[in-house]
Amino acid sequence: MSEGRKSYQARLRTPFGVVGVRTAGEMIAEIVYLPRSARALAPADPLAERACAQIERYVDDPDFRFDLPLAESGTPFQRRVWAKIAKIETGHTRTYGELARELRSAPRAVGQACGANPLPLVVPCHRVLAASGIGGFAHREGGFHLAVKRWLLAHEGAATAR
Repeated sequence: MSEGRKSYQARLRTPFGVVGVRTAGEMIAEIVYLPRSARALAPADPLAERACAQIERYVDDPDFRFDLPLAESGTPFQRRVWAKIAKIETGHTRTYGELARELRSAPRAVGQACGANPLPLVVPCHRVLAASGIGGFAHREGGFHLAVKRWLLAHEGAATAR
C-alpha cells in the first residue's frame, strides 16, 4: 500500500515534512515521514491529538521526552535494537557497529532493524549513524528521508561527523 493510501488518524506539518500518525485502539501503531506535499489531517481521535501535541513539543524543544503508549511490533531482535535506540540521549549518536557489538550482531542487521522502526521520533533511529558518516534512513540512502535525518540531528545539536 502506498503512503498516500494508508489510513492515518493525523498528518501534522513540521519543518522537515509531514508526519503521519496511525493509531490502533489505545496505542500508537506507526509514525511515518511524508513529503511536504502531503496534506495535513486534523487528529481523528484523542490519542492522535496527544501524539501531534507531543511532536509539536519536540519540534519546539529537542529535549522533550515522548510519553505515548506504543503498540508492540517487530521481531524479538528488532525490539532489542529499538530498546537500545530508545536509550540514546538527545544530541548524542551511536553507530550501527557499536550497537551491533552490544547486541552480538552485525551492523547490517542493526541497520535493517533501524529501517523497520515503525515509531521514529519516539524511537529515535535518526541518532544511529554509519561509522564513516550519516548512513541511511528508513531503508533509503538519500533524498527526502536523509534530509529528514539531517534536520533532526541538527535540531538536536548532534555531531554527524565521526
